[in-house]
Amino acid sequence: MDGESPAGASWKDRELSRLASRQHGVVTRAQLLALGLGRGAIELRLRSGRLHRLHRGVYLAGHTALPPHGRELAAVLACGRRAFVSHRTAAALWMLVADAPHRVVVTVLRGWKPQRPGIAVRSTSSLVRRDVRLLDGIPITSPARTVLDLAGLVGEDELERAVAQAEVRMLVRIEDLVDQLGRHPRRPGTAALRDVLAVPGGPALTRSRAEARLLSLLRKSSLPVPKVNTWIGPYQVDLLWEEERLVLEFDGFAFHTDRHSFERDRLRDAELQSRGYRVIRVTWRQLIRDADSLIDRIARTLALARKEQARDFPSY
Repeated sequence: MDGESPAGASWKDRELSRLASRQHGVVTRAQLLALGLGRGAIELRLRSGRLHRLHRGVYLAGHTALPPHGRELAAVLACGRRAFVSHRTAAALWMLVADAPHRVVVTVLRGWKPQRPGIAVRSTSSLVRRDVRLLDGIPITSPARTVLDLAGLVGEDELERAVAQAEVRMLVRIEDLVDQLGRHPRRPGTAALRDVLAVPGGPALTRSRAEARLLSLLRKSSLPVPKVNTWIGPYQVDLLWEEERLVLEFDGFAFHTDRHSFERDRLRDAELQSRGYRVIRVTWRQLIRDADSLIDRIARTLALARKEQARDFPSY
């Protein structure tokens, strides 16, 4: 055991446990050596199941189940000091997308690109201090840089949701994204990101395909763009034209499958109407099969709301 006494081994294991608890269960060979654990002591702990090899020079301490964020930190540690979780993996950690990729994506500074099984390694020469962060102890690309990286990988709808999510969670300002575009004008995805930032009303945090589709139709029309998934008192509504006090909600079997849901939504509509809002409901079939009539219906309802407001509150 590299000359370890029982008391010395016990102390080192306690220190190892403390270190692992601060690093999502993950430790490096260099850290073990710094604790005084030599090659033989490390091998002994691997054989006894107190350590488990994850990557070259990176181990999981204790049981075999990785704690949350353990695989991401392990991937960064396996790629060296100039490595950062990035792209879709970073987007998942920042909670800008729902799912992380199967392989952890890590960006390293150009000049060092290790090959590690289970890790997708990308290299760059353009990371500066404001492009990186520490998130729960994990080196990671900043939210703005993560959005730029994501822009080259996903479709327009998913990119718009990611940008809106970043804004809602106060992770980025529009100026941060414009800064990224200015510094990386030829990066894949820059055109898509510019388009998303330029949409009327700004990026919207849609919750469903129906919302995204209708929002796209509204942006192509001459109608004002509504707020999406905003709150009126205790109710979160799908679309809201605030000035006209018009609420649009999606309806139909794809959204509500039982009588209780149907009745609950009608009570919700009555509550909104009592607060002075007009409510219209839209089905998936109407959206898909007769979009032009739907847009015309919304236009007429908005015009009627404005007319009634003008009658009730005339200008002098």
